[in-house]
Amino acid sequence: MAPKKPSCLHSLLLPLLTLLLPQADTRSFVVDRDHDRFLLDGAPFRYVSGSLHYFRVPRVLWADRLLKMRWSGLNAIQFYVPWNYHEPQPGVYNFNGSRDLIAFLNEAALANLLVILRPGPYICAEWEMGGLPSWLLRKPEIHLRTSDPADNMTKIFTLLRKYEPHGPLVISEYYTGWLDYWGQNHSTWSVSAVTKGLENMLELGASVNMYMFHGGTNFGYWNGADKKGRFLPITTSYDYDAPISEAGDPTPKLFALRNVISKFQEVPLGPLPPPSPKMMLGPLTLHLVGHLLAFLDLLCPHGPINSILPMTFEAVKQDHGFMLYRTYLTHTIFEPTPFWVPNNGVHDRAYVMVDGVFQGVLERNMRDKLFLMGKLGSKLDILLENMGRLSFGSNSSDFKGLLEPPILGHTILTQWMMFPLKIDNLVKWWFPLQLLKRPHPQAPSGPTFYSKTFPIVGSVGDTFLYLPGWTKGQVWINGFNLGRYWTTRGPQQTLYVPRFLLFPKGALNRITLLELENVPLQPQVQFLDKPILNSTLHGLRINSLSADTLSASEPMELSGH
Repeated sequence: MAPKKPSCLHSLLLPLLTLLLPQADTRSFVVDRDHDRFLLDGAPFRYVSGSLHYFRVPRVLWADRLLKMRWSGLNAIQFYVPWNYHEPQPGVYNFNGSRDLIAFLNEAALANLLVILRPGPYICAEWEMGGLPSWLLRKPEIHLRTSDPADNMTKIFTLLRKYEPHGPLVISEYYTGWLDYWGQNHSTWSVSAVTKGLENMLELGASVNMYMFHGGTNFGYWNGADKKGRFLPITTSYDYDAPISEAGDPTPKLFALRNVISKFQEVPLGPLPPPSPKMMLGPLTLHLVGHLLAFLDLLCPHGPINSILPMTFEAVKQDHGFMLYRTYLTHTIFEPTPFWVPNNGVHDRAYVMVDGVFQGVLERNMRDKLFLMGKLGSKLDILLENMGRLSFGSNSSDFKGLLEPPILGHTILTQWMMFPLKIDNLVKWWFPLQLLKRPHPQAPSGPTFYSKTFPIVGSVGDTFLYLPGWTKGQVWINGFNLGRYWTTRGPQQTLYVPRFLLFPKGALNRITLLELENVPLQPQVQFLDKPILNSTLHGLRINSLSADTLSASEPMELSGH
């Protein structure tokens, strides 16, 4: 990371972009409003573009995806720049590795693709907090994405038309598919509908950008969320039913779109690069590493933060992942007693344990109550999971953690310890050493680590991790955070594993799972050669906490980008 200097991400982008214009004196791009068209280097120009997010595609795969987009007949790509991806802490910038924006722009140039750059600061994109950094929420009273109430849109549009009464037709986001929410069906858009719409627009002479042309993956904790009656986190897969699949393979939709584009402009000759080789492996039986609570000293080496009332993730500077809340019962509870958090104060899922024994889950907008018993002095632990911040809507100040103090019976629980957990550090640096000897729970349930080392005998290929019987959790391959799985809710059942994450023959690979709820009788996983993205558990029980909460079967309005 670079040292602290510039005050704003955009002050970095401006000089960065100037580096990409070494031939600016010989190139030109003009909006010819008199003839409702663009001029590129003096000649009439229409762009046919596709969206690709470099932050959802590992750097080693950029060239492959861009080449396939160019072969499809596109002459441009469109993408966002997420602020939170490049300024993780105030004044600390990261443009290295898969965050190397210059390198991505150079790859686009090598693929002979023009670039439509959308730098934000807000991007939506179903990305964590819509691209805004979560450290903005360290100011509890902040108002995000608000405008000056003195603005008069009629005056603004009148002013716009004063200077631009004419201009080329542009469709900035023509959807080729749609996103997926956990617990909803996998979205698919028909090839015929998408191609017919594109052909109609091109016949009108419009420039078009297709969103998405390649969706990619929400690795790690980067998925965003919507709020349509209830909180709706986005799946790990961002396949989007796009022309290029999550694994980078051409689909029938791609060939159909290429055929349409070829009617209006030349498309590159030659064969399309073939689909990447795929691999199957397993089943593999994972072994129990230990309960999450057994590693608390390593997960939070600086110890807990103490407070009378629980504090949010943002208040303790925990941006993503998990935080453990701990207190002790002040009296014995002899009968099953309601335990709840008022005002929908669980953001987003709470895994509740008494003296290390898993009691159940509280979930934002859905599961609002458990019944607990315990002795005086019993330890009450609540593991809070941040499922991704809202990425759509104005003033979406989506604080995470316990937003209100929990209530047991008629008692407001106080005197809390907060443990911000660094789970990725544990998985990446400590588990590979195999030096951790911790007591195993008698009957594993609740947040528990499982792991397995395995060789690959044949050639390495892309693959899809399948977790039948598991409930919900996080997965790492060789220390890389693949993202969330939620087998019992769906629709996504497999996680995309790019082949570059796997070690070839002669080396051992390691898979690590943090299962948050219940483990199957046979703790096995498999690697498949095809994804499963469309299996949803129907009949999901949803307890509404508000009158406007939707049922699982009701239609939802669309998000935006």
